[in-house]
Amino acid sequence: MKHAAIIGAGVGGMATAIRLARKGFRCTVFEASESTGGKLKEIKQGKYRFDAGPSLFTLPELIKELYESPTDFQEHFPYQKLDRSCHYFWEDRTRFIAWNDPNKLRESLKKSFNIDPDPFMDQLKKSQKQYDLLAPLFIEKSLHKASTFLNMKAAKAIANMPFLNLGTSMNAVNEKLNHPKLVQIMNRYATYNGSDPFQAPGVLNMIPHLEFNIGTFFPKKGMIQIQKSLKKLADEAGVTFEFNSPVERILHQSGCAIGVKLKNQEVAADLVVSNADVHPTYHHLLPDVEAPKKHLQQERSSSALIFYWGVRKTFDELHLHNIFFAEDYASEFEKIFKSKKLHDDPTVYVNITSKMNPEDAPDGCENWFVMINVPATDQGLTSSDIAEAKEHILDKISRNLNFNVREIIEEEAVLHPKLIEQKTSSYMGSLYGTSSNNRMSAFMRHPNFHPKLKGLYFAGGSVHPGGGIPLCLSSAKIIEELVD
Repeated sequence: MKHAAIIGAGVGGMATAIRLARKGFRCTVFEASESTGGKLKEIKQGKYRFDAGPSLFTLPELIKELYESPTDFQEHFPYQKLDRSCHYFWEDRTRFIAWNDPNKLRESLKKSFNIDPDPFMDQLKKSQKQYDLLAPLFIEKSLHKASTFLNMKAAKAIANMPFLNLGTSMNAVNEKLNHPKLVQIMNRYATYNGSDPFQAPGVLNMIPHLEFNIGTFFPKKGMIQIQKSLKKLADEAGVTFEFNSPVERILHQSGCAIGVKLKNQEVAADLVVSNADVHPTYHHLLPDVEAPKKHLQQERSSSALIFYWGVRKTFDELHLHNIFFAEDYASEFEKIFKSKKLHDDPTVYVNITSKMNPEDAPDGCENWFVMINVPATDQGLTSSDIAEAKEHILDKISRNLNFNVREIIEEEAVLHPKLIEQKTSSYMGSLYGTSSNNRMSAFMRHPNFHPKLKGLYFAGGSVHPGGGIPLCLSSAKIIEELVD
C-alpha cells in the first residue's frame, strides 16, 4: 500500500488525507500541535465558548462530498440555513438586514436606503454569472495545468473575459450602484480573502453570490463541528494522526519527494502533502530547494486582531454576523495595506454564535467574537497598539448600540498577528496567504504541486485556490485529481 505523508492537520490537510485514504493510500498526518484544525479551533473562557478562527460557513456541499452517503451527512453533520447573512450598522444610525429571501431583501433595501432595489439585485445576478463562469476554472481545477483550459467551460469563461472585470477594481465596479453604503457592502467582500477592494480586481465581485444567492449556514454546534467532523471521517478512513510531531524536513531524492524527517526519525512516503503555509514550507522544510520567488514575494493578505468577550447582556438588534462600518472605508484600507498601521476608525465584525447555539453562553449573556482587519507585518502589534484598538472598537460598538459595552465584559481573550503566526505558522500572521490586490493574483498563487519535485503537493489557504474553508476543501479535491 502506498504511503502519503501529510504535513499539518488543518482543514486542507485533513480533507486531503480523507480523499487519499479512500483511494487506497495509507495516510499519516503529522501535526506540530496537540490537536487538529489549524486556524479552526475553539476557545473556552469561563462559561463561554468561542469559535477561535473562521466564523462564516458557506457551500456546505463541499463538506457533504467527503461523506460516503447523503444519509451519513445528514445524520452526522447537522446544520441550518440562515434567514439572513448579516446585520449592518453605520454611524448615522442607518441599519440594514441582508435577508436571504429575495423579496425580504428588496423590502429591506427600500426601508434602509429609500432606493429602487433593482440595481442592487441586478448586481447580484452579475455576481452569480461571474461565479458560474469562473468557479469551474479558478476554484475547482488547477490553474497550473494546460488541461484545465482545454475544455468548453474554460472556453466559455475566456469568451466572457470583458464581463469578468479582471482589469477593473472591485470598487470601480461597485460605484455603479450610486449609493455609498451599498458600495461599502459590496466592497467588504474583498476582505474575505484579505484584500483591498480599491486594488483587488472586479472579478472578486463574484463572492457576494455565495451569501446573497446561495445562502449562509451554521453548523449546529458551531464552526468547531467542521473540524470534529473531518477528524471523525479521517479516523473512519483509517488515517493515522501523529500529534506534537513537527516535521523538520521534506526528504527528496532524484527529483522525487520520498518522505519526511522528524526530530528523531525519518518516515518514508510515496508522496508528501504540505498543508503548512508555503513560506515556512520552503524556508524550513525545503532549505535545499530553490524557492519560487515570484510566489513568495507577493503581498501578504491582511491579518486580524480578535477579542473574545463574554458579555453579561443580550442585544436583540444583533444577530450571528454583524458589521459596524468605518466612515472612511478607503482610508482604512490605505492604512492596512500601504501604511501598515491600524486605523483609528476600524470596521468591526462581531460574531455571536450563542444567537444560534445558546449553550455557548450563560443565560442572559452572549459570546462576542470581535474582529478588525489589521496589517500582516514582521513586527506584529505592540501592547499599546492593541490597547488603543480595543478602545476604538468599544467606542464604535457602544455608540452604535447606545450602550456602554465596557460595563458588561466579564471574560476576555485576545488573538493578534504574532500569536496567529506562532499558533498556525501563517507567515506574518496573514489569514489567507497572499492578497488579491492585482489582476493576476489568482495565477500567481503557488500551485497545488511542485513543478520539479514529483510527488510533492500543497494544500491549504496559502496556495491555489486561496484561503477560507471552502477554498481549502477545494485544494484537497484538486490534489486528489492531480494524484490520479
